[in-house]
Amino acid sequence: MRWIKPSLNKNLSQSIAAQTGLSLVVANILVHRGFSDLEAVEAFLNPTLGKLSDPLLPGQMLAAVERLDEALRKDESVLIFGDYDVDGVTSTTFLVHFLRRFGLNPRYVVPRRLEEGYGLTIDSLSRALGEGKPDLLIAVDCGTGSAKEVAWLREKGISVLILDHHTSKESLPQDCILVNPHVHDGADVSWSDLCSVGLVFKFCHAFLKVIRERGDALAENLDLREYLDLVALGTVADLVRLEGENRILVKSGLQRLKHGRRPGLCALMEVVGLRLGEDLSPVDIGFRLGPRINASGRLDDASLPIQLLLGEDFQACKEAARMLDEVNRERQDIEREITRHAEQLVEDLFKDDAGIIIHSPAWHTGVVGIVASRIARKYNRPTLVLGAEGEGVMKGSGRSIEGVNLVDILNQCTEFLQQWGGHPMAVGLSLEENKVDLLRDSFNLALATEFPDGLPEPALTIDAEVRKEDLSDSLLDDLAGLAPFGQGNPEPVFALRGICLGSVQPMGQAHVKFLVQRNGKHPPVEGVAWNSAGNRPPSGIPVDIAFRFHWNNWRGVRAPRLTLLDWRLIG
Repeated sequence: MRWIKPSLNKNLSQSIAAQTGLSLVVANILVHRGFSDLEAVEAFLNPTLGKLSDPLLPGQMLAAVERLDEALRKDESVLIFGDYDVDGVTSTTFLVHFLRRFGLNPRYVVPRRLEEGYGLTIDSLSRALGEGKPDLLIAVDCGTGSAKEVAWLREKGISVLILDHHTSKESLPQDCILVNPHVHDGADVSWSDLCSVGLVFKFCHAFLKVIRERGDALAENLDLREYLDLVALGTVADLVRLEGENRILVKSGLQRLKHGRRPGLCALMEVVGLRLGEDLSPVDIGFRLGPRINASGRLDDASLPIQLLLGEDFQACKEAARMLDEVNRERQDIEREITRHAEQLVEDLFKDDAGIIIHSPAWHTGVVGIVASRIARKYNRPTLVLGAEGEGVMKGSGRSIEGVNLVDILNQCTEFLQQWGGHPMAVGLSLEENKVDLLRDSFNLALATEFPDGLPEPALTIDAEVRKEDLSDSLLDDLAGLAPFGQGNPEPVFALRGICLGSVQPMGQAHVKFLVQRNGKHPPVEGVAWNSAGNRPPSGIPVDIAFRFHWNNWRGVRAPRLTLLDWRLIG
């Protein structure tokens, strides 16, 4: 793996360290990430809710607020149409709970993934309208590309309001209200990276602002901060950039999650082994909470996690949380089996291909995106994994690697695709099964044309070089100011050169643990190398290591930990 070393302005780093009181190591990280003045550093380190922009600024937001106000005044029937991923689930939960506070009793529906597909489809809408025609349908986390479906709703006299953050190559829906920063607002606005639950927060904030100005007593007493746990959950799980307003919302939302005021989330945290009162990170959402909420929508019906998040009875919530945990275990079993089969196919048939396309009618389309991520990461190649969707049709997901824009590559293969869309690192697609081989040839030709010298080598960006003496508790406290980490603000990667690792030994079947000596004042730091049993670093021989440095909480005990990412023999 290639290490990309930082090029630093040492004078600027020293100036930032002196003015903020941060360690020089953390100041180096900030400079490496493009911070060049104290004002920007202070804004980054202190992402307070007061720095959120006026909620009425996004395009069509005022019209959306006025339409909701009309629905309340006329006591109209409202249907919330969500999505089955975490962003869609939290958006739906947020809006349903918020509207109930104002006396509305909105129904909600999410599509059944395997039967009805994604978003506003005629099948899912027909099922939703089977329980009664609403006056207003509010679509969250979907709808931007649903011109035909919105027209179908309008013919039935149903008003449509859409809160969505997806882009679309399709024509935009007409005769409706659409709040989408990618449609109406420039890329440089502070809310441009909000996912749908962030837009719901913005929408509800705007609504409160308008009705407070006319003296609404309920609005005066409603604290929107109580929904920030949902906002953090959906934002982190949707892998949007944790910059601008997302950083503000997630930072505050993690604190809300930590203190656990929502029974459903408290129950889910208990089931996954998270303790109330302990600091939470995006990793806890990404690997513990999020997958369990996602699992139900992937395999069955996403209404269960919405019921959990809306629940008020803790014991009932615990039962729902256990059910989600069981569904997640089922999802993991299915995923492991598909991954094993997929890796065997690659080894037997496609190991020399520039890009990997594998498919099987037996594979569950709800988990193929996770499998594609694993295959892309293991073989460092863009990967498409497809399962069956009906007779003769394959549907699946693609994941890319750093430096390869999957959208650009698939744009050269569109003649073989039925439907597709996504962003540079992840796509969804469907095609006729008899065209998979043709797509594979076209996909590999496009990659060979784009990268005649081969695909980009895996690279690791080093944020700062440190000495073993730098590995202190005070450095960890300074690093906490850079959190939350995620897309657009990755957890820092450090390099330490010429270090001898001690007590290198297996940890389970796949992992390795070791010790790094600091100095006489401090005990050694424990290190772990996940899935590294086949590439075990040596003990007692000087090596260069690349790693992350963080607190590790285990059974109420907090200790420094080093997570090894790569190592090299010196010379």
